[in-house]
Amino acid sequence: MDTTSFALRHIGPSTSEQKAMLNTIGITSIEQLISETIPQGIRLKKDLDLKPAMSEQDYLAHIYELSQQNKVFKSYIGLGYHPSNLPAVIQRNILENPGWYTAYTPYQAEIAQGRLEALLNFQTMIIDLTGMEIANASLLDESTAAAEAMSLLYSVREREQKKANVTKFFVSDTVYPQTLSLLKTRAIPLDIELVVGDEKDFEFTKDYYGALLQYTSKTGDISDIKTFIAKANASNIKVAVAADILSLIKLEGPGHFGADVVVGTTQRFGIPMGYGGPHAAYFATKEKYKRDIPGRIIGVTKDTNGNRALRMALQTREQHIKRDKATSNICTAQVLLAVMAGMYAVYHGPNGLRFIADKVHNATITLAEKLKNLGLEQLNSNYFDTLKVKANAEKIRSIAESRHINFYYPEKDVVTVSINETTSISDLNEIITVFETYTTKSAEEITELKTDNSIIPNELKRTSEFLTYDVFNTYHSETELMRYIKRLERKDLALNHSMISLGSCTMKLNAASEMLPLSWGSLGNMHPFVPIEQAKGYTTLLKELENYLTEITGFAATSLQPNSGAQGEFAGLMVIRAYHEANGDKHRNICLIPSSAHGTNPASAVMAGMKVVVTKASEDGNIDVDDLREKAELHKDNLAALMVTYPSTHGVYESAIREITQIIHDCGGQVYMDGANMNAQVGLTNPGNIGADVCHLNLHKTFAIPHGGGGPGVGPICVAKQLVPFLPGNPIIKTGGDQAITAISAAPFGSALACVISYGYIKMLGAKGLKQSTEVAILNANYIKERLEGYYQTLYTGENGRAAHEMIIDCRPFKEHGIEVTDIAKRLMDYGFHAPTVSFPVAGTMMIEPTESENKAEMDRFCDAMISIRHEIDAAMKEDTANVLKNAPHTLDMITSDEWLLPYTRQKAAFPLDYVKENKFWPSVRRVDDAYGDRNLICSCAPIEDYIEA
Repeated sequence: MDTTSFALRHIGPSTSEQKAMLNTIGITSIEQLISETIPQGIRLKKDLDLKPAMSEQDYLAHIYELSQQNKVFKSYIGLGYHPSNLPAVIQRNILENPGWYTAYTPYQAEIAQGRLEALLNFQTMIIDLTGMEIANASLLDESTAAAEAMSLLYSVREREQKKANVTKFFVSDTVYPQTLSLLKTRAIPLDIELVVGDEKDFEFTKDYYGALLQYTSKTGDISDIKTFIAKANASNIKVAVAADILSLIKLEGPGHFGADVVVGTTQRFGIPMGYGGPHAAYFATKEKYKRDIPGRIIGVTKDTNGNRALRMALQTREQHIKRDKATSNICTAQVLLAVMAGMYAVYHGPNGLRFIADKVHNATITLAEKLKNLGLEQLNSNYFDTLKVKANAEKIRSIAESRHINFYYPEKDVVTVSINETTSISDLNEIITVFETYTTKSAEEITELKTDNSIIPNELKRTSEFLTYDVFNTYHSETELMRYIKRLERKDLALNHSMISLGSCTMKLNAASEMLPLSWGSLGNMHPFVPIEQAKGYTTLLKELENYLTEITGFAATSLQPNSGAQGEFAGLMVIRAYHEANGDKHRNICLIPSSAHGTNPASAVMAGMKVVVTKASEDGNIDVDDLREKAELHKDNLAALMVTYPSTHGVYESAIREITQIIHDCGGQVYMDGANMNAQVGLTNPGNIGADVCHLNLHKTFAIPHGGGGPGVGPICVAKQLVPFLPGNPIIKTGGDQAITAISAAPFGSALACVISYGYIKMLGAKGLKQSTEVAILNANYIKERLEGYYQTLYTGENGRAAHEMIIDCRPFKEHGIEVTDIAKRLMDYGFHAPTVSFPVAGTMMIEPTESENKAEMDRFCDAMISIRHEIDAAMKEDTANVLKNAPHTLDMITSDEWLLPYTRQKAAFPLDYVKENKFWPSVRRVDDAYGDRNLICSCAPIEDYIEA
């Protein structure tokens, strides 16, 4: 046993277990399995050209050395990113805890009540601070949230505005530059006309449907949003406000002034800057727009016994149902970061947050007075945390950087200084020293902060209460918060308890050695807009990661900017759009999408301004090539792209894939490959080899970034040579191609801190380990398929009867026993397992993906559970619903109750197989009532009794 081999630790089945599994399948080698599974014509002819695998110890030494090449200066740049203090109790018990970071999106609510409560706290925090009626469970970043606000307001235009084709959207010239860039990207396909200008000069005419204000501005000034919103409301113009979350402790929430949407980032609430992310953005609006809100909403409902329960609300908004009618392609959130930001508010409470906001504001006032004493002109008439100083920017920059300090320099004669939670009196004196050197004057040393005045206009000061619920006023000692976090964690089933075999989700190991560097200040404390020479470590790491992903996909270049899979889809399509326009083919706007595609595909295509044409599937679940050819020929003059997933969402390597891509190319289109199933390609084939032109990768699937309970995710795009010039750029840091499209995400490299995980994954596995991981992922799926043979029908297989890395089992025949696929999913909880993917891509089925990280014993336990459930199905009768499946899951309260009226035993309910006794997981609520929750939508901490009519 080679203890230096990371592959040995990452890959679940041992060599002897692999032999036993091959024997069960009925073959002699993994190579035989692969040759029977993947079409020979698309197999790679040589191994990936990657550096040799590192041991975990060598990798940690390497990444530490690399991180030390970053120059971590004191950052006063602002622009939506600020140093903050992450409480150690949150770092230790959430960020570094696999019970939180390895969980999946809480689709199975009964085993996710912990993070659902944590997200409800987050939503409540946002509702209170913004003054709005409803908030979602986070978005990807502030700029994306602002773009989603623009799109939502466009979608909910008044009937008369739609009839008159009102498409103008006003953007204050004080918004962050990265937000403006992203607004441009999102406005183009929708034909929204952005008008950027001074909000003081804005004329409220009927030509505008909406407006976006920055509160506070990019240079720190606090504009009179109250008056602007009142005039806009009177003119039927809806207003979105991008608001600094910490300033809302001192400033009144825009909702109280009549704003329609409020967005922003919660990075200031204890989240490391991480050279751009990940961070949890927020999105709050009016309840009347609840069915148009992007992302996910956590709502309160009741379970079978009538007890309070939580779950994701308004599921019908999900893209796999609305598809090309969806108002957004966002299918994820930043759950782990939202949980942390919410816990920051829980830990500090309203009084602690007031203390922090007052400290920041008072430090800013104190600094302003000292600068004035030096004879400098401070240009902001009012402010919260940012001063705008008239001075020679280049001279100040030279002095500041020599003292390891970064300011923001928006103009040649303007310097802005943004104060933050971490700024000490010593830091203020260091800042003063920079300006003393510049002016050759001296100021008196600061020994204490000014506390006797405020530079916030009275009409904008907060008067409303916030965070009055018990949860924000109870857990202020570390002991209490630690126990509260643990109580929530125990309600959730994550990978540290058992396998999560979600098809299309790739819930593999998130190794500790990949995760450890996330806590290092040399990586976490980097502002995304520092001069590039200060980020040498990150630059090397990210460039190397781009090169690795380019090699793995067989393409020419990679952009790491998209910070989710859905954003990767949108980015890929926008790059294709730009390519066609550069060739004079602006009319190419038809996107072919197979009927089996993930719902984000058509949603992304529509967002990119394309018209979706759906192609049929054949009886065996593959793309109907004849139908595809017919539609490609029909639309060849306007064909923009085909979106295809490979292996297919049915878990099959389609042998006609090269023929399919050639058909598209012959008709003038480009091929976009959805990288959701890349875990079945790495080292064996690749998108370039099958004829694709662009693909996005889910680094949170194939490349080991944890799902975090529903985010973060990273969705980079890899492109062929002809698309390289159009890779996305950034308005502050040079990225992308020579003809770069405008921004896809706020930060130039998206969620750079999360990319460290995938970098480590590739460095420690190397070419051999990556290939072996893919092989074992395919082996594990086929082993489960074989073990379930005779109990469940596998819906689709390849030409030789093999599955890819995942498989679909058909649960529809069980309806004759009165059993639905949902009943099986809930019953699996009693066996200690999270259900596989339910009813996607085919209703009434389950899609199982074990990944390479699960060993034979764990898969056997899962298969034993599924076989046992099949026997329970056979015993069920349609007319009798008092069976063990219909009543699943069974809670501890049920099992320990004095009353037991069910016709089966308590042991059968809670301990159906012997192994369950050794590691029992108790769902904390019975089956939740989704319909009740949607009829009575509650998205904050108020008790359910407040909403139930007598």
